[in-house]
Amino acid sequence: MLFEERVHQYEYKLNDTEDQIIEYILNNKEEATTLSIQNLASKLYTVPNTITRLTKKLGYEGFSEMKISLKEEIKTSKAAETKDQLLINMYKTIDLIDKNKFASATKAIQEARRVLFFAVGDTAPFCEMMVKNLKVIGKHGEYHSHRHDMLHEVNQLETSDVLFLISLSGETKQVLDVAKIAKKKGSRIISLTHFNKNTLQSLADINLFCFSPAQSYKDYNITDKTPVMLMVRALSEYYWNAAK
Repeated sequence: MLFEERVHQYEYKLNDTEDQIIEYILNNKEEATTLSIQNLASKLYTVPNTITRLTKKLGYEGFSEMKISLKEEIKTSKAAETKDQLLINMYKTIDLIDKNKFASATKAIQEARRVLFFAVGDTAPFCEMMVKNLKVIGKHGEYHSHRHDMLHEVNQLETSDVLFLISLSGETKQVLDVAKIAKKKGSRIISLTHFNKNTLQSLADINLFCFSPAQSYKDYNITDKTPVMLMVRALSEYYWNAAK
């Protein structure tokens, strides 16, 4: 996973000081790979332990591993990466599996009075899959395919309820309309989107990501849905194991 991708994935863990360190590294990647942890800390008016904690929050074993990873990023251009987009999507999605977020999502669903799922288009079947996967261990979930039915149900939500929304772009109008109603109701929102900054992410309490950039062919949407299924399955298995 690239440095920027790690920052995006774990940004909910970061404080202001760590954001400043990250900004410096992003603007000075090559220099950062040549500095000792003491020199980098001195440049940023902080201490080495602060940088060490940051690298661990980002999923590195320590500062040395982060430097090695940055060097590889600089040396490896996108042209040199595998051209198999399906494999890229799958590997990057696996990297995005965050057990801390899975734990938060599982706890929210377990404690919820009602759990509603909603998506439109090609991602809608994954809502039905989640409802079925919850049913396996006796948790009732609901999915309504028609927008008006969903709007009615969302208007009945309470603060003890959970709304799970899937939108790869994070900008699907029907999904955002539902999210805004749930937000006003004070219900918890879990989102599953492509790994990018998007409006749905900003509305949700728990953000889950897969890697599936928009693709089209002859004006037809061929965006890969495999990463959505992979993330849904991974979350379901985590939920099943937590329920045992």
